[in-house]
Order: sequence, then C-alpha cells, then structure tokens
Amino acid sequence: MRRVVITGMGGITPLGIDWPDIERHLRSRRNAVRAIADWQGIQGLNTCLGAPAADFEAPPERYTRKATRSMGRVAILACRATEFALADAGLLHEQGLLRSGRAGVSYGSSAGAMDAIADFGRMMDTRVVDGLSANSYIRMMGHTTPVNIAVFFGLQGRVHTTSSACTSGSQGIGYAYESILHNHADIMIAGGAEDLAASYAAVFDTLYAASTRNDAPRLTPRPFDRDRDGLVIGEGAGTLVLEEYEHAKARGARAYAEVIGYGTNCDGAHVTQPRADTMATAMRLALDSANLPPEAIAYVNAHGTATDLGDIAESHATCEVFGSRMPIGSLKSYMGHTLGASGALEAWFSIAMQRLGWFAPTVNLEHVDPRCAELDYITGAGRNLECEYIMSNNFAFGGINTSLIFRCLP
Repeated sequence: MRRVVITGMGGITPLGIDWPDIERHLRSRRNAVRAIADWQGIQGLNTCLGAPAADFEAPPERYTRKATRSMGRVAILACRATEFALADAGLLHEQGLLRSGRAGVSYGSSAGAMDAIADFGRMMDTRVVDGLSANSYIRMMGHTTPVNIAVFFGLQGRVHTTSSACTSGSQGIGYAYESILHNHADIMIAGGAEDLAASYAAVFDTLYAASTRNDAPRLTPRPFDRDRDGLVIGEGAGTLVLEEYEHAKARGARAYAEVIGYGTNCDGAHVTQPRADTMATAMRLALDSANLPPEAIAYVNAHGTATDLGDIAESHATCEVFGSRMPIGSLKSYMGHTLGASGALEAWFSIAMQRLGWFAPTVNLEHVDPRCAELDYITGAGRNLECEYIMSNNFAFGGINTSLIFRCLP
C-alpha cells in the first residue's frame, strides 16, 4: 500500500510568508483585515473590507517578462508559493525529478486574473478590442494557476485543475493524494491561490454575506459568534508538496505529516445553501478513507466563514460526527476567506500547529451563537493539544464538501 507524505509547505498569506511570522501573528490574536481604500468609491458596494497578502518579492532574474507574460497576479502568487514549498522540500533544483513525468500538479483558484477578465468584459461592452494580447486568455483561464506552475517548473506529469471556489485548495490536495496513492505520480504539487478583487467582495455583498463592519476591521470576521455579520475576502496562495513515502525516504527528505484520509461529495440541493447532512457525510468519507474512528481525531480546522447559514450547518455537521467534545477553530478569523487558497493555507497552518502542539483560537469569538451546535470552540490564548490525527474541512458554493485528515510525523 502506497503512503503519501508532505515534504514541503509554503505560501503567501495576509499574516506573512514564513511560519515564524505567521505563528507570531496567530499568537498576537490580531487579524490582518483592513479597509481597502480603492473599494470605497464603488457605488452600491456595501463592504470595503479585505485581507491583502503580505508583501513578497518575485526575483526579477527568475520572474522575467518572458516568464510572467502569461501570468496574472493569481498565477504569480501560485508560482512563488510553489517555489517556497519546493525549496522547503529540497526539490527546487531537482530538474530530473520534476521533469520525470512522475511529478505533477493539482491546483486551483476560483477564476483567472480579474484584470484579464475585465479586459474581455470591456471589449464586449465597448465593442472595441483594446488592451488584449496573445496572453490575455492564458491569464484569464480557469486553469491559469496549475498550467503556469507546470510551465514555470517544467513539470511533465498529470495536471488537475480544481477551480471550485472555496474548495479549490483542499480538492487540489485531495486529488494529489489520490494520484500518488494510486501510483499515477510520485510527487504532486498541490494547493490553491486567489488574488484580492472587489468583484469577489461583491459576490458575497449581493448575497448579504459580506461583513460591513467597515469602521472596525479588527473586529471582523467573527466565525460562530452570535454578532457576526458576514465574511471578509482575503488573498494568498498555499502550496504543499506531496510525495510517495518510500520515494521521499530514498532521497532523505523530511516529512511533516502523512495524508491519510480524504472525502469529498456534493449536496446536490442548492448552490448557496449548505446542508449539514452531506457535510457530515464528507467527514465520514474521510474517516473511512483513513480507516479511523471519530474518536481518533483530536482537532478540527473548521471552514468557519462567519456566514449565518454556513456556520450553523457546519457546526451541526461536526457535532453529529464527533459529538460536543471536539476542539474546533477557524483560521479565517485572522486572514479572511482566501477562497481558492483557503484549503491549502489552512492545511499548512493546521499541520504546523499540530507539530507545535498549540492551536490558535478563533479571534473575535466572544459569544457562541446559540443556533450553532455545542462544540469545544477554541478561544482565549489558544489550546495546547497533542494530536496524532487532525481534520481540516472546507465547503464551497455548489454544495461541494471536502474533508482531509493528516497524521503528525516525528
């Protein structure tokens, strides 16, 4: 039986671009949300809140004009996060392995670069082809992140495109796991990315699901809190390097964790109204995949968006599977909802916290909504926990549900 381990992790987040900075941010219990000045002038947009990615460098000697002409910001985020993860795995300069045909990519975002999409929209509106180039579509297309990663790093294995909004990153990890498990690859680059755009904020604003606490950005979002008023859009990219265990062992690679379970399904009922029963089924599918009982899981990283329907359904699904004893937290309280990046960033953070033996609290959670299920919501200064197995869950528009289980390795 093939085993799948994580040998590299990296990303670009609103909290920083390396784990020590991110940990300090988590321990400070301050989020990265702020008012975006440019959005304040958009008529009819009620929210101006966002969590931009931390500043990062794309070295010009590698990110040349030729190399980046097919990349919008979302693809640059994805490639730079992948560069960090490959370096962490000791694979960045292993061109023989990356070009072997046994290394692939499973990655996604909600959409392509928003500026490129706007260029095509402007053409349809003005009836003038202006500002478009041969690379405009490559920057706009839904699979711009995995394709640009494959080209930038010379990957010649399989490509999975996971453009499924809030589950793009978690499905990327799940399909990468299955690719290695079933011997279609030895190495898979997995994750997701999203750039910050007012259009994403407008999506949730029109659904009355975006926070409008514009004058107090540090106090929102508030997952599971009775006083929450919606989510906040974030930005970033997260990449995990998944590798077959014996392959990693043979090259002397360090393994952070083992991916031992993955479950995914669909509500099949409504595009924007989540269902607790099918969320619970996704968690049970992951447990069955891992051959574990619910009692083995010691912590659940919640999707935890701070939306009314989402928080209530997710909490009841989690309680149905694990009971009220389960420690649970939401990392979106720190960096907003990074959409396509969220599943990958939250997996990275969860694994890092698992190895640390400390789990961050959900900030701004002061009074649990009585409509949410009874669970052990982590608040205050966080929680010290020794966990062999943890679960990370994500749920997307379209009723797409994902659940991942990680085993900590020494």
